[in-house]
Amino acid sequence: MRLRHIEVFHAIMLTGSVSGAARMLSVTQPAVSRTLQHAELQLGFALFLRDGGRLQPTPEAQALFPHVERLFAQLGDVQRLSASLKAGHGQGMLRVLTVPGLGLDVFPRAVQLFRQRHPQVLVQHQTLHSPQVIAALVLQEADLGYVFSLAANPALVAERLAQQPVVCVAPKGMLAPAVVRAGAVALAQLAQLPVIGIDRSDPLGRALDAALREQQTGLSEVVSVQTYHVALALAQQGVGVALVEGCTAVAADRSRVDVLALAPALNTEVHALRARARAPSLAMRAFTRCMQQALQQTLGGAGQ
Repeated sequence: MRLRHIEVFHAIMLTGSVSGAARMLSVTQPAVSRTLQHAELQLGFALFLRDGGRLQPTPEAQALFPHVERLFAQLGDVQRLSASLKAGHGQGMLRVLTVPGLGLDVFPRAVQLFRQRHPQVLVQHQTLHSPQVIAALVLQEADLGYVFSLAANPALVAERLAQQPVVCVAPKGMLAPAVVRAGAVALAQLAQLPVIGIDRSDPLGRALDAALREQQTGLSEVVSVQTYHVALALAQQGVGVALVEGCTAVAADRSRVDVLALAPALNTEVHALRARARAPSLAMRAFTRCMQQALQQTLGGAGQ
């Protein structure tokens, strides 16, 4: 199948008719019909059966369609990347992505610091989960990304900015007073308590899994979430114990929850990511330094 054949086939599958495909592609109905006939002739089998003005896909067409859908998704990526390159990466604008755990405290601090030095630069921000941050950077839809995991991607350059502890956030009264006074808790001490789990695809979820296997213990999860601030909110509602990183723990309401270190300590790292294909601008380097300073401020006040 040629690319034009695939385009017409995709349009007919989406609209269900030659007329609908013609409108979608901004061509005439005869042009769509001729292209479809040529595609079927080259393939050696029918793609559609005619049924009262509508086209019913054959089993062969249904088998082809998922592959065509993936191809169109890849073509969309190419178009998005081309548009990004044509735009020149946004003169006077910095496109920044962070995971949610960095978006509520660290990022606002960094913007405040950055604005003092570069007031003329517009900062455009989105919070996404790590896989989406990485995908957007590879497509150069953003300039910088800040995540909790080091992405082994040849298209990206990673810089370690900080190390932060994983902490236990427990509803008031859920932990024994002696444990709270000690200021630290072992994972084994949480085994009989309701725990808010972190998705296993998340860097923190994977780190916790590894620590549990090493200590040969398990936790009783009652809810599993992907966003650390959701885990914190659930702990503050008394649902169970949450294990979150230090930047999220800063937002904990100490009148409702106890925040304790883990023993032995478990740490995660914060990394800055950018596309390898382009050199970092002055503004990009400056913003990353501001993020690093903001991390130091946030984590320095976490224990207060």
